[in-house]
Amino acid sequence: MGEESTPAPAAKVYYEGCPGCAMDRKKETQSGVPYKELLFVATTTFASALPITSLFPFLYFMIKDLHVAPREEDIGFYAGFLGAAYMIGRGVASVFWGVAADRVGRKPVLAFSVFSVIVFNTLFGLSVKYWMAISTRFLLGALNGFLAPVKAYSIEVCRPEQQALGISVVSTAWGMGVIIGPALGGYLAQETLHKHKGLERAVEMVEGTTTQESAEPPKKSLLRNWPLMSSIISYCVFSLHDTAYSEIFSLWTVSDRKYGGLSFASKDVGQVLTVAGASLLVYQIFAYRWIDKVLGPINSTRVSSALSIPIIAAYPFMTHLSGIRLVVPLYIAAMLKSVFAITRTTGTSLLQNNAVPQEQRGAANGIATTAMSLSKAFAPAGAGILFSWAQKRQHAAFFPGDQMIFLLLNLTEVIGLVLTFKPFLAVPQQYKQ
Repeated sequence: MGEESTPAPAAKVYYEGCPGCAMDRKKETQSGVPYKELLFVATTTFASALPITSLFPFLYFMIKDLHVAPREEDIGFYAGFLGAAYMIGRGVASVFWGVAADRVGRKPVLAFSVFSVIVFNTLFGLSVKYWMAISTRFLLGALNGFLAPVKAYSIEVCRPEQQALGISVVSTAWGMGVIIGPALGGYLAQETLHKHKGLERAVEMVEGTTTQESAEPPKKSLLRNWPLMSSIISYCVFSLHDTAYSEIFSLWTVSDRKYGGLSFASKDVGQVLTVAGASLLVYQIFAYRWIDKVLGPINSTRVSSALSIPIIAAYPFMTHLSGIRLVVPLYIAAMLKSVFAITRTTGTSLLQNNAVPQEQRGAANGIATTAMSLSKAFAPAGAGILFSWAQKRQHAAFFPGDQMIFLLLNLTEVIGLVLTFKPFLAVPQQYKQ
């Protein structure tokens, strides 16, 4: 009997003029980390994150200078609505920007978003009326469609084993909030979508892979994709918590000690946040890839969420400290809280992006950004109202003053933690053991 010949593995077809094919071919021939693309992601994410990360330290004093709050205790109320305006705007438009990124490409949306940050953040800084500040913040959020396409891009330029690194670069850069230069957004020149013009013109065959079919399979409805939607739900709860925490932390540190605060100046808060941001960079370079390799995105999200709870619980008791005994634990707590928040964000983002195929990734991130923005829109308004209420009950018997605020923050953290377990979270296939 003659030996049966083993059929040769099918080959993958690459098409001329298709940026997605060019990127896939590059990933197959180069096994290293795409440092150039990730540097572009990091720098433009810094620029886009600036309006969020730079607002809260001076928000308390901005509201005070605009003379809209009748009493000092009411500043948090007005600050909450101003902080919410950006997220409301982003929530209204994020799905549109995600779909646009799937259709016209990542680069045009990213370039327009960076430009809108420059224009409307400048106008916000020039605001002399409360209504003008809210209007420019809303437009800044609505016209900044950056987050959905940049998450898709950071996944698409990385090989499967490097995707955690790609998403963590976005999360870390967003958390740090340091602007390097919005003009660098134009360097994101490689689009990553598949655009096959003249399917008969295959220009290269790569052995050892499967054939890319010209007819695409039916797309699954994103709203019925439970692995996607369940990760978005937990992502929104964590986003609500993180935004409320950012505003409450800044308002709490600058408020007077007679109201349970720390009586910090704006520059003091800025220093704390700067150190917390620097810790994210160190964490990203030396620790995160190892943590993701050991724990994976799901367990790292759970562990970081659980460890955040005692940190938040400790904050109200720091009002009894002063000098170096206050500075050391406050800085350590702020750094750890930032690291844990970024770990959660990165883990849930990885789950979202791996729950959908590439051609739906922009729209999926758009839905996630819309839902996240709506939760973040509610967070500062609700946090500001609750903060003002808490400062008026300093002598209450049950969790007086700011103890109640930090208790509510911990309750949202616990809810988010619970949502990372079955039956609430459906795990994408590649993460099932």
